[in-house]
Amino acid sequence: MSQDIICSGALFYSLKTKRFLFLHRVQSKQNNVWGLVGGTNNTKETPWESLQREIKEEIGNLPKITKTIPLETFVSTDEKFKFHTYLVVVNEEFIPILNEEHDGYAWASFNKWPKPLHMGLKNTLQNKTNQTKLETVFDLIQLLEK
Repeated sequence: MSQDIICSGALFYSLKTKRFLFLHRVQSKQNNVWGLVGGTNNTKETPWESLQREIKEEIGNLPKITKTIPLETFVSTDEKFKFHTYLVVVNEEFIPILNEEHDGYAWASFNKWPKPLHMGLKNTLQNKTNQTKLETVFDLIQLLEK
C-alpha cells in the first residue's frame, strides 16, 4: 500500500511592501522554476508543523510571522497527493538564507509573479477563488490599518 504524499508551502506576504516572496528552485524534479518555501511532510507532522520546519530548512530562521492564513489545499484526483498552501504574513521583507535547493529569491507584487512559475503554484495563483481570497485579505488589512 503506497503512502499518501502531503506537502505544505508558505506564500510569504510583506505588509510594508505588499509583495510576495518566491524562491528559485534548482534541486528538484522541476528545476529552474520559481516556487514557495515548502516541501513534503514527515510521517508524524501536521501540515503546520511541516511548514515551520520547511521554512527553517529553506530560508534560515523562522521570521516574525504576523498571521498565517490557509489559502488552498490542493488534492489530486486520486486523492493520494495533498498540498496545503498558506499565506504567511510578515511585517517587512527579509533576506532569506537559502539552502542548496535554491539559488535565488524575489519579492514580487500581486499578479507580477516571476517566471517561470512552478506549475502547481501557477495554477494556485491563477485560481479565481484563491485570487478572491487574497483580495479579501488585502481589503481586511487596509481596513485594519485605518
